[in-house]
Amino acid sequence: MKQTTIKESVTISGVGLHTGVSVNLTFVPAPINHGYKFQRVDLDNQPIIEADCDLVVDTSRGTTLEKNGARVSTVEHALAALVGLEIDNVLLQIDGPEMPIVDGSSYPFVELLQKTGVIEQDAEREYFIIPNNIHYNDKENHVEMVAMPLDDYRATVMVDYNSPVLGTQHATITNLNEFATEIASCRTFCFLHELEMMLSNNLIKGGDLNNAIVIVDRVVEEDEMVRLAKVFNKPKVEVRKEGILNNVELRFQNEPARHKLLDLLGDLALVGMPIKAQIMAARPGHASNVAFAKKIKALIKKTKKKQAIDAPHYDPNQKAIYEYKDINRFLPHAHPFLLVDKVISRSEKDIVAIKNVTGDQYFFAGHFPGDPIMPGVLQLEAMAQAGGILILSEVPDPENYATYFMKIDNAKFKEKVVPGDTLIMKMEMLEPVRRGICLMRGRCFVGEKLVSEAEMMAQIVKIK
Repeated sequence: MKQTTIKESVTISGVGLHTGVSVNLTFVPAPINHGYKFQRVDLDNQPIIEADCDLVVDTSRGTTLEKNGARVSTVEHALAALVGLEIDNVLLQIDGPEMPIVDGSSYPFVELLQKTGVIEQDAEREYFIIPNNIHYNDKENHVEMVAMPLDDYRATVMVDYNSPVLGTQHATITNLNEFATEIASCRTFCFLHELEMMLSNNLIKGGDLNNAIVIVDRVVEEDEMVRLAKVFNKPKVEVRKEGILNNVELRFQNEPARHKLLDLLGDLALVGMPIKAQIMAARPGHASNVAFAKKIKALIKKTKKKQAIDAPHYDPNQKAIYEYKDINRFLPHAHPFLLVDKVISRSEKDIVAIKNVTGDQYFFAGHFPGDPIMPGVLQLEAMAQAGGILILSEVPDPENYATYFMKIDNAKFKEKVVPGDTLIMKMEMLEPVRRGICLMRGRCFVGEKLVSEAEMMAQIVKIK
C-alpha cells in the first residue's frame, strides 16, 4: 500500500462545541511521512501540534492536544475521518482553539475530503502489526480494551450505561472501507443530566440540539422543557417515547455505539502510524482510548528499538556457509565491485553476509580522503548483492541469472563506516518472490550499531 494525501486544500467552517468560537479548518496536502499535524494559524509563529498521544492534556469532553502552550481541542472526529478514508499525510490548519463540531459526527469532514479526492504518494505505507495481545483495564470505570494480532484493522465496541433507554449496544467495523457509510455519520451523544451540568458550568457554548443526541432517561417536567428550548433557541423541545430529546431521528438504531467506535478510531490515530489489529473495547471513553494508545505507542517504540539493535552475532571463527569463491558463482560481479566477502547464515527468508572494510579499497582514495568513509550507495549495493545471493542460491544455475534494482525506499544512514570496520549485512524477505520480483528489507551493522538500512525491490532476470 502506498501512502496518500489529498489533492488540494479544502476548508470547512463551524463553531467549537465547548468554546463556542467560530473557526475555519483547512485540510492541506502534506508530504510523505508527515502524518497528521495541527497548525494554529491564528497564533504567533503559527505553531505545529503533532497528533500524538503524548501531547494529550485533557480528555474530559473530547481529546485536547497541547504543545509549547498551543492547544487544539476536540480533534477526534476529524482524525477519525482521515483514518477511515486511509489518508496518511495531512496538515490541519485551524484559526481557533477547537475543531468545529459541525453536526457532531465525522461525516462533514468525510464528505469534504471525498470531494477533493485522495492521491497516492511515492512511498510505502508503514503499518505496525500488533504482535501479541495488548490489554487495558480501568476497573473504576469498568473499561476493558484489548488489541489482538490481525493482518487488517477491525474494531468492535460495546457500550452499557445501565440506562433503560440506551441499554447495551454493540458496533463493529470489519474493514475501513465501511467507515464512510456505516460509522462517519454517527453523532456524539450525552445524557440529559450531563447536559444540565455542562450548561450550568458554561461548558458547551457551541452546543446545539442539531449536533448531539441527548438521551433522556428520567421524567422531565414541562418547565424544564421550556428552559431547554430557551437555552437552545428552539420554539419547542420534546421527548420521544424512546427517550431522545427534541424528536431527533437516529441515523442507526445503535448510533451511540457507532459513535463510540468513531471516537476510538480517532483517538487511536494518536499512536502515530497505521496499525493492524483486532480492537475490542467495552465502555471506552476518551481517557481510556488515549491511555490505550499510549500502551500501543510504547510497544511500537520498544519494537523499533529492538529491531534497531537486533544485530546478528558474528563470530570470525565461525565457518562460512559461502566463501568468496562460492559467491562468484552467484553474482555476476568481480573485483573491485564484488562487495560481499562471505555468508555466515542463510534461511529460506533471510541471509547474513560480511564485508570487511579495509583502508586499501579503491573508493577511499577519493571519498573524503582525509577522513575516509565508505559511501552509503556502496552499502546499499553490498546489501543488494547479499540479497541476490539469498535469491540465486535457490536456483540450480545461478550463473545464468542476475538481479537488478527496481526501487529503493526508506534508505537511512545512521553511522559512518570507516576502514577497519566489519560490515554485517542482514537481508530479510518481506514478501514471497512473484514473477521474478523480490522485496527485501536490508540492514547493515558494525558490531551492534545499526549503520544503514533500506527496503529494496529487485528483479531476477535470466541472462544466458
